[in-house]
Amino acid sequence: MTMTHGDLLHGIRVNLDQFLHQLLQVLLVGFTIGMMRTVVPALAESEFGVPKNSFMLLTAFVVAFGFVKGTLNFVAGRLSERIGRKKVLLLGWLVAIPIPLLVYFAPSWSWIVAATVLLGINQGLTWSMTQTSKLDITRSDQRGLTIGLNEFSGYVGLALAGIITAYLATTLGARTGLLTFGMTTILLALLLTLLWVKDTLPWAKAEAAKHKAGLVTSAKPRYPTNISAHPTTGEIFTLMTWRDRRMAAICQAGLVEKFVDALIWVFYPVFLYQRGVSLPNIGWIVGVYGFVWGGSQFFTGKLSDHIGRHKPNVLGMWICGTGVAMMLLREGIAWWSLSAAISGFGMALLYPNLSAAVADIAHPNWRGSAIGIYRFWRDLGYGIGAFGLGIAAHFSGSVEAAFWFVSISMLLSGIILWLFGEETHPRINPEPLVASLS
Repeated sequence: MTMTHGDLLHGIRVNLDQFLHQLLQVLLVGFTIGMMRTVVPALAESEFGVPKNSFMLLTAFVVAFGFVKGTLNFVAGRLSERIGRKKVLLLGWLVAIPIPLLVYFAPSWSWIVAATVLLGINQGLTWSMTQTSKLDITRSDQRGLTIGLNEFSGYVGLALAGIITAYLATTLGARTGLLTFGMTTILLALLLTLLWVKDTLPWAKAEAAKHKAGLVTSAKPRYPTNISAHPTTGEIFTLMTWRDRRMAAICQAGLVEKFVDALIWVFYPVFLYQRGVSLPNIGWIVGVYGFVWGGSQFFTGKLSDHIGRHKPNVLGMWICGTGVAMMLLREGIAWWSLSAAISGFGMALLYPNLSAAVADIAHPNWRGSAIGIYRFWRDLGYGIGAFGLGIAAHFSGSVEAAFWFVSISMLLSGIILWLFGEETHPRINPEPLVASLS
């Protein structure tokens, strides 16, 4: 029997089976990026031939990752509205297969950069789809919780992978450890996608049909009015980037917050390794950031469903930047772990709720594209941020300048978001009744 749009129900509980499958998928997506984050930067000099203090060369792989992932987020959102979410997810996992092999056989750093380009494609396609698919099947009043759980699962996976691969590299060697972990993760994800993941595009179409028929009884979001019912890619892109002040403020905040993640990926391991911290301990310190970020999203996403998105987003930018600056103020594993935890908590406040804010005011007809474009600008922050980090470290001759560059950027970006953004939660700041009837 064929299901119609009217048969498709929205909510976490009624779609729990698929919701859990998508959570497992994003855990494996986190594993895939996490395997490249502790071992590779720390051993760039000894294992992959990067000369000491070659900051621009060291950041090259994250610059490549950011530009590629950002572009693929944009492509993934639009493509998923044409061919479905599952096919895009599957394509993302197929692209990942060569990554562990490139790292294993890498004769030089250029192979690591090539592997990271593929990683950017993988992450852009897979992480975008896990988030979009969950939003398809859940209710509007569950968006903060939905994205919080998604990012919790992904970043706990990232943190776990950094720790596990650090121990595997210590016992098996860097290349063998990464090959074993990487191939196991990617092949398992492919199998699970093929056998159990459903396409959720029909749920998005069902929601759009209800809006069109006037069957939605909850508070109406403040959707942008200067856009057509079925907009072109260019129309959505310009709306997100500058024509809608709220979307533009969210996109710039997303871009700048990735400066923090680029710093933690590239320079935290180098900074700590230069101070004599062992590889497993580096994995744990960086892991504290990931665990706090991931774990806190259990409640920061749900919190925004009650108090709104705007305040957590602005406060998150400032708290996260404060944690970055704290890394330089004292020394010791306990202090560095505390600083990483504060940055992680700040990131937990802003990360799911910037995405939820976009989902609040993006119409179901073009929500997948809007999320893709937001993620394009956000993950472009990896590339722009890593480039800025490299320049700051290069001209100062030390990694410390990169920390100050990121901390100040977060403060200023938070001010822009505070001034130009607004509350997007439809219950707290709904479309005025007069406007909705006109």
